[in-house]
Amino acid sequence: MSERRQTNSKQEKMACRDKSMQDRLRLGHFTTVRHGASFTEQWTDGYAFQNLIKQQERINSQREEIERQRKMLAKRKPPAMGQTPPASNEQKQRKSKTNGAENETLTLAEYHEQEEIFKLRLGHLKKEEAEIQAELERLERVRNLHIRELKRIHNEDNSQFKDHPTLNDRYLLLHLLGRGGFSEVYKAFDLTEQRYVAVKIHQLNKNWRDEKKENYHKHACREYRIHKELDHPRIVKLYDYFSLDTDSFCTVLEYCEGNDLDFYLKQHKLMSEKEARSIIMQIVNALKYLNEIKPPIIHYDLKPGNILLVNGTACGEIKITDFGLSKIMDDDSYNSVDGMELTSQGAGTYWYLPPECFVVGKEPPKISNKVDVWSVGVIFYQCLYGRKPFGHNQSQQDILQENTILKATEVQFPPKPVVTPEAKAFIRRCLAYRKEDRIDVQQLACDPYLLPHIRKSVSTSSPAGAAIASTSGSSNNSSSN
Repeated sequence: MSERRQTNSKQEKMACRDKSMQDRLRLGHFTTVRHGASFTEQWTDGYAFQNLIKQQERINSQREEIERQRKMLAKRKPPAMGQTPPASNEQKQRKSKTNGAENETLTLAEYHEQEEIFKLRLGHLKKEEAEIQAELERLERVRNLHIRELKRIHNEDNSQFKDHPTLNDRYLLLHLLGRGGFSEVYKAFDLTEQRYVAVKIHQLNKNWRDEKKENYHKHACREYRIHKELDHPRIVKLYDYFSLDTDSFCTVLEYCEGNDLDFYLKQHKLMSEKEARSIIMQIVNALKYLNEIKPPIIHYDLKPGNILLVNGTACGEIKITDFGLSKIMDDDSYNSVDGMELTSQGAGTYWYLPPECFVVGKEPPKISNKVDVWSVGVIFYQCLYGRKPFGHNQSQQDILQENTILKATEVQFPPKPVVTPEAKAFIRRCLAYRKEDRIDVQQLACDPYLLPHIRKSVSTSSPAGAAIASTSGSSNNSSSN
């Protein structure tokens, strides 16, 4: 059984590499360029992009020529009714001999006929340009997949686990899914349970001091203990944990076929409000579970990269992953009034963290599950508008230095795309600047916007709808977690 799967995996690897080589000419490839004593990788587009650029240049050239001819035509436009009468035939002939036929005055019918032709030609060019732009956007999405596959193949070829080892006498590694930081993730087959899994191989830097290695391992063990106990359909399951050697260990996770939300947004920029709301409903369902278990858990690192789209689309199921920064709200560290001390200030992904995480003072800031509520608001905004509400074009360092999130007192909404007032109000509830004014996870789970039966039967424009909105608002203000 394992030999057959290994053979199939090798054949799939060869097929992936063959396709990648074929796509190099069409979509592009990396080349190594020398700059003085250093070398850098540079991307070169393939013939598919070059052909489209040539077509765009042709259209621009034709448009310029038509506009030039229109200006010439305007000089030959006949005078309007009531203006200076046209010149006599003798004057016309004299003018023609002096300036050439291009400067002859046309009749009204001749002028409008030629102007109509120019308008039609410009309209055709505009339509052709839109088609080229649509094809360019489609090709860019395909190119993103191609680039990702090129990098994956490069990383796989340089991995020490590329030759299908069986780890812990149980997990047959098939192919690399991705690499980041100090870890590689492989698709594997569990020979005991007879199922596909994702094996995350953590490799510590051999040059680290023993103390640093011990801390990293301790942190990973903590994440494993937290994650292992979680059992919810919207949370990726963690099955197993084992050591390989003194410098590496593995976690075994539920395997999901699709991509994460971050990659989806890079490909498609944004999504419809219905699709985005469905994703948010599922995230909130998972957060509700995390806050009902004992002790409750704050995820603390909710972001598109940690939300897996099970079938790779925005209209299916999602699963939350990566509990590496999660906080356990146990009795020793958490109280319902103030929350708990943030002991790992500086960690996390700054675009998705609320203002209270950036407050610097004598005492560490206090946090609660409202950290995750803020993250939900940012993710929803990004799904709808294709950009982050705060610090969109800034780096993590810039956000920290310029106090971007500490200044994020109010969220602004672009005019396009059109989003319902209910969605905007929901985002405002999630992104309330003061945590005392922000709804918590329990209130979030009961929000009318996320409950279809309430949303359909009650409009906020009706007295009943206004009452619900008022109740939600008052509960926000009364909450002080």
